[in-house]
Amino acid sequence: MPTYLIIILSVIGIIAIVFGIMIFRFKKKITNYDFKNDSKKIIILNDNTFYHKISNDIALVDFWAEWCQPCKIQSPIVSEIAEEMSDKIKICKLDVEKNKKVPSKLNIRNIPTVILFKNGKEVERFVGIKTKNTLKKSISKHLTI
Repeated sequence: MPTYLIIILSVIGIIAIVFGIMIFRFKKKITNYDFKNDSKKIIILNDNTFYHKISNDIALVDFWAEWCQPCKIQSPIVSEIAEEMSDKIKICKLDVEKNKKVPSKLNIRNIPTVILFKNGKEVERFVGIKTKNTLKKSISKHLTI
């Protein structure tokens, strides 16, 4: 077997091992995410407080559940936005397992769902994991309107 082929196969093997380790660490980090680590700037909503808290200004609401793996990816992103933008908008979360009335009324069928409200009215909805950049662009768009 030619030397260059051995080198190429060795490099491919090393890359595969490195990616495997990275994926394992990422999966472990997501699986072990604790929602108690969310930003202290996030407003926790429930069925009773929801409409009152989102009625004025702009509010970004993350609908989630503790058992939801994609929610464990979305939650740190929402926390980062809360740290950066809570002086401009309200960043909120609502646990759909503990609060069933609001998600039902808003027809939330999948989580995570993030909804942007302006003066109590839904202006944009995101289903599934969304990047920080995507959410911040939407927020910025509605801050200027």
